Amino acid sequence: MAGLRLLVASVILGFLSSTSESLRFELQSGHTKCIVEDIKANAMTVGKYSVVNPNEGHPIPDSHKLTVRVTSHYGNNYHYSELVESGQFAFVAAEAGDYMACFWAPDHKPQITLTIEFDWKTGVAAKDWSNVAKKGSVDVMELELKKLFDTVTSIHEEMFYLRQREEEMQELNRTTNSRMAWFSLLSLLVCSSVAALQWWHLKTFFEKKKLI
Repeated sequence: MAGLRLLVASVILGFLSSTSESLRFELQSGHTKCIVEDIKANAMTVGKYSVVNPNEGHPIPDSHKLTVRVTSHYGNNYHYSELVESGQFAFVAAEAGDYMACFWAPDHKPQITLTIEFDWKTGVAAKDWSNVAKKGSVDVMELELKKLFDTVTSIHEEMFYLRQREEEMQELNRTTNSRMAWFSLLSLLVCSSVAALQWWHLKTFFEKKKLI
């Protein structure tokens, strides 16, 4: 039984580690690139970014700076750093939804390309398990079980969150269908009124001309 738990824990933790690998991308000077992450309310999120030195073994050029801003879909600002080579942020999401990390490289002549490494972890992946082990003085087996428990809790919360989103979408569909039904009925009434008015106008016209 213990072996099975360790196997399940290894599989789940291996999945988590693969989803929290650093992302490397290129950014040209004078341009902006944004990365979006869907985060649940009250979830912990941690991010770390740095500009890759194009000349390893030498100081990074002054031109290789960037400005970083992290905002929620409501426009609330959670992190801002201007003209830095590297940085990090950590916060607990106050609201559920899409959070956006935007990277901007100042204009430069001639144009240069920056390579950026970015690591963004959320939920269980954002937890510092090394500190948990040190503070709790737990052995390997207990630590794996703690990770497994937190992972299962995170999956349960994610399923509940997805269910909430599904209910919201269903309510939106019902509202949209109701509005479309009323709009169709209104369109039918308008068309019927216009047709009746045209018929009355033509009938009056032909009666005046004594054609009918």
